[in-house]
Amino acid sequence: MNYTLHQLQIFQKIAETRSVTKAADELHLTQPAVSIQLKNFQAQFDIPLTEVIGRNIYITDFGKEIALAAEKILEQVYSINYKTLAYQGELIGKLKISVVSTGKYVMPYFISGFINQNPGVELEMDVTNKTKVVETLDNNEVDFALVSILPEKLRVEHVPLLKNKLYLVGNSAAKHVIKKTSKKSLQNLPFIFREKGSGTRQVMEKFLTDNDLSVLRKLELTSNEAVKQALLANLGYSIMPLIGIKNELQNKDLKIIPYKGLPVQTQWSLTWLKGKKHSNVASAFLEYIKEHKKDILTNVFKWYEDY
Repeated sequence: MNYTLHQLQIFQKIAETRSVTKAADELHLTQPAVSIQLKNFQAQFDIPLTEVIGRNIYITDFGKEIALAAEKILEQVYSINYKTLAYQGELIGKLKISVVSTGKYVMPYFISGFINQNPGVELEMDVTNKTKVVETLDNNEVDFALVSILPEKLRVEHVPLLKNKLYLVGNSAAKHVIKKTSKKSLQNLPFIFREKGSGTRQVMEKFLTDNDLSVLRKLELTSNEAVKQALLANLGYSIMPLIGIKNELQNKDLKIIPYKGLPVQTQWSLTWLKGKKHSNVASAFLEYIKEHKKDILTNVFKWYEDY
């Protein structure tokens, strides 16, 4: 036997995700690289670890035993690394953050400096919709959550990070004439909505209701990235966050359409349960945010203030 820790990590991730593609994504590797390492790992066993049926990969009973052993080995390796860093006086531990989907354009910039300064900190960041983010917060499964609308039914504390501006957006080639104060010009326009449970959808529906606006629901998509691609394909219009369309606006592929009452503004906030006892890592991250927030806004999000 001559397998490596890297191969153990790859096989354990394949067993966890039941997908070579997903394992490659989560490990930030190419799919061919993962497939090669899986093949090399399998070559050291006479008993199959996996079985491929159609396009699906299945872990054999033997493979499940090996995956479980690999997980235990990797945990011990991480423990050794953490103990070494702790002996050297460095910050160690895991930081868990749940982020609403559009927050993926925000959170990495507020956390990258902290992670780079503290190699002993392991980041676990889950990007999903608002409903699931609030669930993880309510269940105390994470240290922090990034939301654009504070949950009404939870007692939370928060640090505001960045304004969330939502505009009416369409393809630059779109031919509809939309007047800034005319309800009629919006009627029967093909609108693209986010899925139920999305904070963006909540804001959009509130704006339409508050302004007594009637629009044609053309599509319903499960991420702002998917909405953006639909706009690029000229499939309709949407009210969406500015933060995710910087390049498309600068390249003039999409355009902001002025309309009365827009932009709607909410607030990106780092949130946690009131009274939560933070770990050393979480406390250190909170202090980092408070100390560096102003510089991050100036250095990274200066363009944002031009809109």
